[in-house]
Amino acid sequence: MKDATLEPYFREAASWDADRVEQTRRSARRAWLVAGAGWMCAVASCAALALLTPLKRVDPFLIRVDNSSGVVDVVPVYAGNSDAGPAVTRYLLTHYISVCERFNFATAESDYEECGAFHSAQRNQAWYALWNPANPASPLNIHKDGSTVRVQIEAVSFFKRANGVSDLAQVRYLKAERSGAGGDERATHWIATIQYAYAAPSQDARVRRWNPLGFRVVDLTAEPEVLTQPVAARGAQP
Repeated sequence: MKDATLEPYFREAASWDADRVEQTRRSARRAWLVAGAGWMCAVASCAALALLTPLKRVDPFLIRVDNSSGVVDVVPVYAGNSDAGPAVTRYLLTHYISVCERFNFATAESDYEECGAFHSAQRNQAWYALWNPANPASPLNIHKDGSTVRVQIEAVSFFKRANGVSDLAQVRYLKAERSGAGGDERATHWIATIQYAYAAPSQDARVRRWNPLGFRVVDLTAEPEVLTQPVAARGAQP
């Protein structure tokens, strides 16, 4: 028999136990909600940082002061939207051929990277294939005996297409090679036909140091100007 006096006690104990279970469930539900909100905030923060990453860059600028009026202004940055002029283009073509056609083991790596700063993507692929050590015609293999090549620019000529576009030039130059054993230089005359263009300068500081104007060599064909036996270079030292 159940004791009637204990019935209220049992009911109260059962009610207290049910309240404790419900309180535990509410606490667990609240904890999951807080954890979920925390994960949502973390994901939103990561997404915000990813979207802001392109804006995190340093844009150098030059401030100019007029000597007579004292007016201060910011020199506009060249964006590669206009031709830099024949004098600048002539210098860039001369510099490009002088660096990219010479060879010296001491400067080979630097010259390779500097020339790449002037290339279009397609031209860079051909440049990599040429310098690949697996290529027997690679300068690294041809001059592994210690021989060197210096370049002397002789003339730069510009050509205009029928549609009025001026994007072609021919550079005549002399290549003087000296063997690793020393002796006189042996000279050959070459002519390079170059298609060039101007594009937006690279945002890479290292590339922009070499090529601040966005000059691009789109295509290049170099061949001997006179198909004869090489002769001693002018001014060669014994």
